[in-house]
Amino acid sequence: MTANRRGLLIILSSPSGAGKSTLARRLREWDAEIQFSISATTRPPRPGEVDGREYHFTNEADFKARVNQGGMLEHAHVFGNFYGSPRPPVQAAIDAGRDVLFDIDWQGAQQITNSALSANTLSIFLLPPSIRELRNRLEARAQDDAETIARRMDKSWDEISHWGSYDYVLVNDDLDATEAQLKTIVTATRLRRSQQPGLTDHVRHLQSEFEELT
Repeated sequence: MTANRRGLLIILSSPSGAGKSTLARRLREWDAEIQFSISATTRPPRPGEVDGREYHFTNEADFKARVNQGGMLEHAHVFGNFYGSPRPPVQAAIDAGRDVLFDIDWQGAQQITNSALSANTLSIFLLPPSIRELRNRLEARAQDDAETIARRMDKSWDEISHWGSYDYVLVNDDLDATEAQLKTIVTATRLRRSQQPGLTDHVRHLQSEFEELT
């Protein structure tokens, strides 16, 4: 973490099967100080999932109460369940200069980019090389039954249609190449003038030195 840098809200979105979970994992392996935003959800845990690791599992009444109290940075209703990003840990990380990574859909991305933290967001959308390849990837990972895969495919075009609202769009036809592009984007965005509040004081110091020497 760099003390004089504001944290980034790094948003990764894509249709299911386009590679965002893999790239999110690789990004955190590249920089362990990137904090993953653990979403809250009303869906039941899958085998092997642990509360507070994959998701914060909760019931619908509690979830809606948090939304009404402003405790969710973003939220959405997907496949019959609610998902959302608790705001307090994200705000604390940004204030401390730590980046927070979001693996969310276009609805969540839109809510974050329209929030009070919009100035600190970096949004990236991942496109598959083809729709046929997208389906092949969903089938190959063997996590869902045929009906769920069909639903994900039906939803994929709706996801893809929102590509134009993101800061960067990458076609993930080569995972290693896309990973390299992703790292370049994050590195450059961290250097944005708006992310470095300490620059103003540094320039003032330079001005004082200049006036002393002249």
